[in-house]
Amino acid sequence: MYIALGLIALVALYVIVIYNGLVRARQMAEEAWSGIDVQLKRRADLIPNLIETVKGYAAHEKGTLEEVVKLRNQAQAVPTGDVAGRAQAEGLLSQALGKLFALAEAYPDLKANQNFAELQTSLETIESEIQMARRYYNGSARDLNIKVESFPANLVAGPFGFSKREYFEIENEADRAVPTVKF
Repeated sequence: MYIALGLIALVALYVIVIYNGLVRARQMAEEAWSGIDVQLKRRADLIPNLIETVKGYAAHEKGTLEEVVKLRNQAQAVPTGDVAGRAQAEGLLSQALGKLFALAEAYPDLKANQNFAELQTSLETIESEIQMARRYYNGSARDLNIKVESFPANLVAGPFGFSKREYFEIENEADRAVPTVKF
């Protein structure tokens, strides 16, 4: 009888250890997603300043400016948990920003504007931080996904509602192209 109780206690302890590991992995993925969300918010907050700076120099490029604003608003409207939707919206926004910076080639005064240069530098820094946050999130999602699918953790994951995370990836190959920006 003590052996049976001992085995039950060991199995219960093992389930607790697996459960806690799954909770930890889920929390790491949620924290990592929060990091991406923060960087994307920083980029979204920078865009209105960028648009206002460009407006003064490129008033007749209204279509490009409106597209950037529209895509920024669409990206912010994507629900927080929709990783694939957010990745698609942010990819489109990145393309539009590339077009916006390409406008600077046609406006030498804009290229020389200190405010524009500072905004461009800030955006480059944020883009780099988004990439780092994306790699961290995808690593956390990978770790959680491995735990959710691996035996024997999958025996605990299913009944307790743990599920796989989507990766934050760019779906469209054209979105992967780095926009050419020359100043």
